[in-house]
Amino acid sequence: MKAASELFYNNGIAATGIDTITARAGVAKMSLYNNFASKAELVQAYVRSRHDEWHRLCLERIGGASTPQERILAVFDSYLDHAAFEYQRDFRGCGLYNAAAELPVGDPGRAEVAAQKDEAERLIREALEELLPQESARAADMAQHLSFLLEGAMTRAGLEGHDARLRAARRIAASLLDQL
Repeated sequence: MKAASELFYNNGIAATGIDTITARAGVAKMSLYNNFASKAELVQAYVRSRHDEWHRLCLERIGGASTPQERILAVFDSYLDHAAFEYQRDFRGCGLYNAAAELPVGDPGRAEVAAQKDEAERLIREALEELLPQESARAADMAQHLSFLLEGAMTRAGLEGHDARLRAARRIAASLLDQL
């Protein structure tokens, strides 16, 4: 799984064959197929593992937050943490977005990616609902706005190969939260 994850992230899913994965992992092809029935199943496991990595990072960050504002910024920080993971090549952006771009519409992996993005927005919305208890519609709108800010920054960060856009998005989010 580690070899597949590195190769899928660095080279792309379509460009990474089973032979390349097994050579990197130092295992026989049969070993891979004993654990995954197909490359599609391996890709599903990769997408799930990327989601799980982020989720662990996010929960750690949120666990250290004491206010709703800090919990919102913790979601931004978890994206920065995930961007800091070391891969063979430079930062290429969100591994989940990259995978989704290669998967056909209707593929379960795309639903997994959407679920992660929905989860990030939900965490932001829940914290905003605490900040704005009498304004649930405003909290939902602002959560969507902050989610767009975060995801747009992640996309630009991937294009540019560094996390400066994510850091700027966090500063913008903090400024917006200060205005509440």
